[in-house]
Amino acid sequence: MSSVMTEIRWHARAGQGAVTAANLVAESALAEGRYFQAMPEFGPERMGAPLKAFTRLSDEPIEVSNNIEFPDVIVVLDDTLLPVVNVTEGLASDGVVIVNTSNSVDGLRGQLDVPDTVRIATVDATNIALESFQRNIPSTPIVGAISKVAGAVALESVLDQLKLSFGRKFSERIIDANLTSVRRAYEEVKVQ
Repeated sequence: MSSVMTEIRWHARAGQGAVTAANLVAESALAEGRYFQAMPEFGPERMGAPLKAFTRLSDEPIEVSNNIEFPDVIVVLDDTLLPVVNVTEGLASDGVVIVNTSNSVDGLRGQLDVPDTVRIATVDATNIALESFQRNIPSTPIVGAISKVAGAVALESVLDQLKLSFGRKFSERIIDANLTSVRRAYEEVKVQ
C-alpha cells in the first residue's frame, strides 16, 4: 500500500451501511489531519441490491475524483456477493481483502482469485452487530477490522468520530453498542 494514499473499495448490499462506513473512515482520517474522499456508486436502488462505495485517504491533497479501479483495500460486507461479483478486480498485489464472514481465512482464500501476497482478513461483523445492537448492519464493526488490518485510520480516531457523528442521531445506549462492536471487530478480526 502507498504510504501517501490508501484507496478502499467497498462491496455490500443496499441497507448494510457501506456508505455510512465509508464516510466514517473518511471523517476519521479528517480528524487525523488527512485528506479524504468518500463516494457511493449505486445500481438499482432497492434494498439488498449490490452496491459499491469508495474511500480515498491521503497525507496530501487528492487530485483525482473517479471511482477506484485499483484499490489497496477491499471490504466485503456480505459474503454472498463473492460468487456474484468479482470483488477482487484490480486489487493491488500487496493489497488487503477484509470480508464479513463466519468462514475461516483459509476457506476464503480458496474462494478468491488473488496472489499469495494479498492479505485476507475475516471478521464475523454480522454476529458482532447482532450481539451488540440487535441489527444486521455489519458496517460499524467492520470499520474496527479496517483500522487493525489496513491501518488506514487509528482505532481511537474511529471511536471519537463515531461518538461525534452518531451523537447527533442516536441514544447513548446505541452509541455505546456501536463503540463496543468496533472494538470487538478490532480484536476478533483474523488475518493471513
